[in-house]
Amino acid sequence: MTQKSEPTTRPLTPPDEDTVSVPGPEGRTRPPLAPPAGPRPPAEPRRWPRSFADRLTVPLVSGPGPYARLLREGALYPRPETLKDVPLLPYEPGPLPPADPGTVAVTWAGHASWVIRIGGLTVLTDPVWSRRILGTPARITPVGVPWESLPRVDAVVISHNHYDHLDAPTLRRLPRDTPVFVPAGLGRWFRRRRFTRITELDWWEAAELGGVRFDFVPAHHWSKRGLTDTCRTLWGGWVLTAPEGRRIHFAGDTGYGHWFRAIGHRYPGIDLALLPIGAYDPRWWLRDVHCDPEEAVQAAMDLGARRMAPMHWGTFVLSAEPVREPLTRVRAAWADTGRPREDLWDLPIGGSAVLD
Repeated sequence: MTQKSEPTTRPLTPPDEDTVSVPGPEGRTRPPLAPPAGPRPPAEPRRWPRSFADRLTVPLVSGPGPYARLLREGALYPRPETLKDVPLLPYEPGPLPPADPGTVAVTWAGHASWVIRIGGLTVLTDPVWSRRILGTPARITPVGVPWESLPRVDAVVISHNHYDHLDAPTLRRLPRDTPVFVPAGLGRWFRRRRFTRITELDWWEAAELGGVRFDFVPAHHWSKRGLTDTCRTLWGGWVLTAPEGRRIHFAGDTGYGHWFRAIGHRYPGIDLALLPIGAYDPRWWLRDVHCDPEEAVQAAMDLGARRMAPMHWGTFVLSAEPVREPLTRVRAAWADTGRPREDLWDLPIGGSAVLD
């Protein structure tokens, strides 16, 4: 589920290593970023504002004009001839790698759903094991990890409330005492479903579980699940830090912008960035909420990440680009940086990799 807005210009440039002041969404300079604060108590009761619309990077689109243009251009879905490539999408399910408390490993289940093994925990990100989500054609590739193959799930992190990231049928499979880490304002959704260990965080806040630190960080996106709840809950990504210091950044769903540089300054030494590369065409419609492959590579540079793993493509048909194009473009963009090919973890759905 995506909302679109008119394009803005965002030049792709390497990060300035000495800059800690980050431009705001309208060009205003924000104050220097403070170091990450200490973790908040788990499952802490919180009070939140009624709306988070002031966190938007750009205003949301309004009026019928853009929607009429989209229909006029016929740009809702890929051209039928490009769908013949669906059988060629990379799908190689395999067993999860062995993991002890010192292992940091990731397995891509598809879309934005990852199985992360870190600090002895098994963490799911935006788990969507359903074949179909509201308002979207059925998934074009199966889930890469059978639910029955999962070890005990120790925690779940949610980036925002769109249906392709917050899937009620999947979450119903979890024990209600599973710890869930969610954006500000989203705890109520989980409480209604009788989850009992819910930690809601604002941007730049953190909590801990089993020695693993969960930091909630900004993203260039928005939230909406019903007709009257636009931006009533926050959106963002997560930085997971193992007890010995290795870090994974899970971006959730996001456009490109200044927040990546800010995250990289505040959390130096990110070992792996899980970044979205799909659902980007047409650009005039999706630029502000979804990275294209080149922007995702730039985001990895801004973060200072050692490695990048693409996601948010090859699972659901959400936009008009050819289904295999995101992979082709991200590989070319990575090659243009001159960085080692082995640091682009372009995993197949069901594929795994272990951090050294």
